[in-house]
Amino acid sequence: MANTTSISDVQAAGVHEHHQTSPGARSINARDGHISPGEIAIGVVIGRASEYFDFFVYAIASALVFPSVFFPYESRLDGTLYAFAIFALAFIARPIGTVAFMAVQHHFTREAKLTLALLIMGVSTAGIAFLPDYASLGTWSIVILSILRIGQGIAQGGSWDGLPSLLALNAPEHKRGWYAMLGQLGAPIGFVIAAGLFAYMLSTLSSLDFLDWGWRFPFYVAFAINVVALFARLRLVTTHEYSHLLDEHQLDPVPVGELMSSQSRNVIIGALAALASYALFHLVTVFPLSWITLTSQRSLAGFLQVQMVGVALMAIGIIISGYVADRVGRRRTLGTLATMIGIFSLFVPFLIDGGEMGQDAFILIGFSLLGLSYGQAAGAVTSNFPQKYRYTGAALTSDVAWLVGAGFAPLVALGVSSHFGLAYAGLYLLSGAVSSLAALSINRAWNIRDN
Repeated sequence: MANTTSISDVQAAGVHEHHQTSPGARSINARDGHISPGEIAIGVVIGRASEYFDFFVYAIASALVFPSVFFPYESRLDGTLYAFAIFALAFIARPIGTVAFMAVQHHFTREAKLTLALLIMGVSTAGIAFLPDYASLGTWSIVILSILRIGQGIAQGGSWDGLPSLLALNAPEHKRGWYAMLGQLGAPIGFVIAAGLFAYMLSTLSSLDFLDWGWRFPFYVAFAINVVALFARLRLVTTHEYSHLLDEHQLDPVPVGELMSSQSRNVIIGALAALASYALFHLVTVFPLSWITLTSQRSLAGFLQVQMVGVALMAIGIIISGYVADRVGRRRTLGTLATMIGIFSLFVPFLIDGGEMGQDAFILIGFSLLGLSYGQAAGAVTSNFPQKYRYTGAALTSDVAWLVGAGFAPLVALGVSSHFGLAYAGLYLLSGAVSSLAALSINRAWNIRDN
């Protein structure tokens, strides 16, 4: 019979290009014809799914593993808060990685930039898998974990390939919402694989084996997926057709100082417009795992399975968002969903504190709203950028949105909820919804004025 690990078991046992290209690579991949939006979409989904898998493997480990493995000398709550603080380091490092790797692309090639970024991501992820715990290495284990997490963030910023911007520019005008949501499907794909791996390990291993070596297996898988994703993305970006489209649409890096001097308002508004989605993102994925670990006797594997059902609803919501956005507009879709997320935030404390049924309802409703909103959250207002700035502007907008909306969400939500009550987690989510509505309103007013 399977040796199922419960939360109590884990507690007891203690994540401007110079147009110099590689002729050889391009010749190998040269084709007659053109790249369709569908082909670009496949590249976007593959790239994003691998990135999100890395992201969720680390996120789940931060809630369930790292407090016991790297902070055994602290209470479970404090250990989790420390783990979430290290989790946030990647979001701080991400824009640094974007800026640094834009320079790499400027001096070398897009392929060199992508290869180096994904190499750093693979090394950082594999390094975490092999990292000795606190009992073996002491404080150095925490220091190295922090460095590897920063490496993941830098690589995340550096892995921007321009495919989402290229997809948006090549999508038929009446189907832009549909093509915009395709890349967002990487999130549920990445989560379901990561959660499935952890659920399997938890349900088949004893708590001691899971904390000793079982948690490391998903990080090995993440490294392997990174290698596959690298070759899949390089196969696309090294084609003549891809380079021609990038050149045609002027999707080249520009100096960040130049971008911010003329486009700072678009970066800020673009980041804030997606804030409701990104705040909800971590409140239904990472935060509830940490909360029930501290306050409930629920089976971890069972709760992850509920989240996997929720993420299936998220995927359906993302697909639906494509149809809705093409009929009513992407910004109106985001605004409507921000309002609904704001309403949902009022029920957060009652649902999470409502036993297993309430927690399951929170997960399923939350993931459904997340899918509908997140499907259009990426680049909803990046059309404001002139083509010259769109490549760099879209990357930095995404970085800022993740940093402000999601990077500190698990840390803040757990911190305020444990000290002041779950109502404050709902208030945090409400603030994200209000910020999104304000940004979308300002963006609309500016567009009207500028026109």
